[in-house]
Amino acid sequence: MEEPSGQRWFLRKHEDGTVFGPLSFEQLAQWAATAQVAPHDAISSDQLTWIKAPMLPELGMDWLVELTSEQYYGPTTLGAIQEFVRLGEIEGETFVINSCDGTRRQLQQIPEMREMFPRAEPEGAAPAESASKPGASGISMDLHDRIRYLEQTLREERRALEKAEERYHELEQRYQQLLQQQ
Repeated sequence: MEEPSGQRWFLRKHEDGTVFGPLSFEQLAQWAATAQVAPHDAISSDQLTWIKAPMLPELGMDWLVELTSEQYYGPTTLGAIQEFVRLGEIEGETFVINSCDGTRRQLQQIPEMREMFPRAEPEGAAPAESASKPGASGISMDLHDRIRYLEQTLREERRALEKAEERYHELEQRYQQLLQQQ
C-alpha cells in the first residue's frame, strides 16, 4: 500500500457532503490539526473508497475529549484540541483520553498542552477573575450517539472487508483458470 504522504487526498464533510481536494497529505494533516477535519468526515485517495478520517492513523486523530461523563468528542488531534482551548470551548481541567494507550488525563497534564495554560497561583494569592466561557456544545457528542457512530463504522468496515474478500476470491479463481489454460 502506498504511503499516505505520497497520495492525493479528498475530504468529504459529513454535514453537507461537500468534497475538498485533491489535497496533499500535508494539507489534510494540517486541516486535521486545526479542527477542520471532524470525526465524522470521510477521506479518500480515489473518491471511490471512503473511510472515516480518524481511521487513517497518520492523521493522529487519537484523542477523545470528555465533555461530561456521558458526552465525548472525537477522536481528534491535539492540534484541534488546542484550537478548542483557544476558542474557549474547553479548558485545562478538561479530561482527554488517548485512544492508543487508554490513558485519561487533564489537558494541563499533557506536555504538549502545558504552555496553553497559565501556572497555578501561589497559595494565598487572590484568584484572578475568570471570564465566562462559551459552553462546549459545539464539540459535544452524546455517549449513545458515539456508540451508534462506532457501531455504524464497524458495520461499514465489515461490509468493505466482505467486498474485498469476495473480489480477492474472484481474482484468485480467474488466476487459477488462466493457469489451467496454459
